[in-house]
This record gives sequence, structure tokens and C-alpha cells, in this order.
Amino acid sequence: MRLTVVGCQGSFPGPESPASCYLLQAEEGERTWNLLFDLGSGALGHVQRHLDLADIDAIFLSHLHPDHCMDVCGLHVAVHWNPDGQPERRIQIHGPAETADRLATAYGMPLDPGMHEDFRFVPLAAGRPVRLGPLTVEPFAVRHPVEEAYAFRVTETQPDGTQTVFTYSGDTDSCEGLVEAARDADCFLCEAAFHEGRDDAITGVHLTGRRAGQAAADAGARRLLLTHLPVWNSPVRSLEEAREAYDGETAVVAAGVSYRI
Repeated sequence: MRLTVVGCQGSFPGPESPASCYLLQAEEGERTWNLLFDLGSGALGHVQRHLDLADIDAIFLSHLHPDHCMDVCGLHVAVHWNPDGQPERRIQIHGPAETADRLATAYGMPLDPGMHEDFRFVPLAAGRPVRLGPLTVEPFAVRHPVEEAYAFRVTETQPDGTQTVFTYSGDTDSCEGLVEAARDADCFLCEAAFHEGRDDAITGVHLTGRRAGQAAADAGARRLLLTHLPVWNSPVRSLEEAREAYDGETAVVAAGVSYRI
């Protein structure tokens, strides 16, 4: 698998990065599978630095806050009004049950047909995996102040049966679902929007760097990548907090950087 950080700024785009969006790619013979995890504010333009929009196979939305889903509206325009015609297949969008209606409302469209002509909306459910080529994506319910929020555990299975695991936290505070999603993961991409000593009294919203590190330690993850830092956060401070609880390889991501998993 190859992970490319399209956007990693927390809560709203910053001067150096769009909001949340991560491209995960896997090879299957001569075929490359392209999955996006979230498509937040400002991310659509940066996606096009890495692949043609028509080559997106599926988008997995962790939840329906704008910094994780709003650029689907722009993708709708790109697909629906492309003068070369629409692609032969509709892009799959896996998200909470209200995804199709929320996006249509955001764009000022009637709910019927909404964006159903352009996308195939698939409701997520915890414990119900989705198989796309060599990748299996399993959603885990996590702790965030919305009706549905998910972390994703992605397993790549090679022809010889060997497996590699990538986990993306979405937005969450500490919870059992997060630890189970990251159990023995080769790479754990985890939000760290809060700071100890400033935000740690707030519960049920976000992780601090220390909480992210503790989740990685509890899960036995082999590598921790911190993301979703707002513009007012110090990456150095987030990294130091994570290392208080986790002694594995740790880094703070940046937009445009890729990782081999």
C-alpha cells in the first residue's frame, strides 16, 4: 500500500494544507486501486496533483463534518458537468446513513435525485467490511459528537496470503473502537487535534498527542503518524506528547508526503 497525505489540517484548511484527505493506493496486477479517506474542505484541488478524478474508485467518509466531506460537492460538479461526459462507472461513496441527503442539502439540491446520478452511496456499518480489489476496509465506531463517526482498518492481502494493515482514526476521543481498529497495525494514522494542558479537560471530541500515543501503545501499532493538527497547534508539542505514551516510530504528517506501508 502507498499512503499519500492530500490534506491534514485540523478543522479547516490552513495555508500549507487542505483539511482531511488521504489517498491509499494498492496494486493488483496491472491495476491500481485508488481509495480516498475523507474529502474535506479544500482537498479536491490537491487530489488532482496525485491522480485523475475519474480514477477514484471509492471514497470513505469518516463522518459528516465539513472538514471531512465538503469537497464531495466540488467532485459532483467535476463529474456531472464534465464536457467529455461522465465516467462509465459511478464513484462509490461509503459514509454515514445521512451522507447523500446532507451533501445534496449542502449544494442546495432536491434530495431526489440529489447526487445519486453521479455517485453510488453505500451506508457504513461498524463490523461490516468492504472489499475492493486486494483491500478490505472495516469501519469501527468511534467517539465524536456526531451521530455516526468511524475509524477505518484497511487490510491488504497479497496473493501469497501475507497481510499489511493500515488504520485511520477519523475524528475521535479515546475509545475501545479506536484501539481495536489499530490493533497490530503496520501504520496508524491518528488525529491529535488537542494539546495536553490546554484541551485535555474536554472529552468526547478529539485526542491530544498523548492520547493518540496511548491508543497506539494499547493497540500495539508498529508506527504512529499524527494528523489533523489545527493551525494553532505546535507539531513539536504534539509529537512530544505522543512519545510520552508510545515508544514506537512516530511522526507528524505534512500535505504532499507519501509513505510506503
